[in-house]
Amino acid sequence: MRSLKGEPAIGGLAALVAFVVDQVTKAIVVSNASVLNAGVSVVPGFNLTFHRNDGVTFGLLGGAPWWSLVVLALAVCAWLAVMMLRTRNRIEVIAFGSILGGALGNVVDRLRYRAVTDFLDFYVGTAHWPAFNMADVFVVGGVGLLLVAPMINRRPRCGP
Repeated sequence: MRSLKGEPAIGGLAALVAFVVDQVTKAIVVSNASVLNAGVSVVPGFNLTFHRNDGVTFGLLGGAPWWSLVVLALAVCAWLAVMMLRTRNRIEVIAFGSILGGALGNVVDRLRYRAVTDFLDFYVGTAHWPAFNMADVFVVGGVGLLLVAPMINRRPRCGP
């Protein structure tokens, strides 16, 4: 069994980066909400907008008491932290840290605004993907990394 010296710190750093990127981008969006309310076209197929989502993914559970979603998210965060500390795989540590940081970013929004700030709006023609934020990007990216971790870990290594 290999040493885990420093591995939890890598996960903590991944969580911190995800959290800070999420909170900084949301602060910029909130401070420019009046401009972004109508949406600002960046390139064809992508707008910056300002939206508050009181539900979870795709607006599911919208209208649920905000505090119940905070409690649920904190329980998930505790589980993610345990998984991050238990894994013996560096890629999984980074993945769990990214998911944890993103989830905590959305928890902070729920505590501050009773909803999550979303601002990334992708579309094709008149069909829009539900708006999302950088926390969501880190959560989905972390889950994707967990899915490919077994393939990355099976890769033959060169050297000792």
